Amino acid sequence: MAHSHSGRALSDVLFEIASDTTRPRISLGALLKALDDRALGALLLIFSLPCVIPMPPGTSTVLGTPLVFLTAQLMLALAPWLPQFIAQRSISRTDFAAVVARIAPWLARAENLLKPRLLWITAPIGERFVGLVCLYLAIVLVLPIPLGNMLPALAISLMALGVLERDGVWVIAGLITAVASTVLIAGVLVAMLKAALFVVASFF
Repeated sequence: MAHSHSGRALSDVLFEIASDTTRPRISLGALLKALDDRALGALLLIFSLPCVIPMPPGTSTVLGTPLVFLTAQLMLALAPWLPQFIAQRSISRTDFAAVVARIAPWLARAENLLKPRLLWITAPIGERFVGLVCLYLAIVLVLPIPLGNMLPALAISLMALGVLERDGVWVIAGLITAVASTVLIAGVLVAMLKAALFVVASFF
């Protein structure tokens, strides 16, 4: 199960942060601190999972920006850090609680399935490769590509859970999803290009 050094499930930690009525707003910097030694994997999950479910337009661009920084840090094996202009960004506690309420049931279900296996995939060199793939997916998320957010976000979510719990099976599932999303997005881009060429041709 997805447990931290203190033996607590990530979903429990998120619920605790979301129900802390002493803070009206939660900044990304505060979240980074609260998640402690699991911050990188957990933040990858927090920013990617909401994009898997239908969200208002533009959400993936907002959530994708911190993902670009965090995935680059995973690739370079750096400690999680966010630049001040991102760390200062905050959302109201009630909005954060709403997001947690939406992703927690999925997360709790996943936590029951996660266990350390195929450890070579989540060894430092494997983790760097996962970081590289996730960086590419995060850049795709930020771009305004039709249908370009659900599959890349799902791929990052699966790999983030795999990294969090050293579960290579989930990392492999994420890599397969990344390939599928690349094929889908390439298809969308080719269709858009054909449509654009058709429109241009119709003028001449």
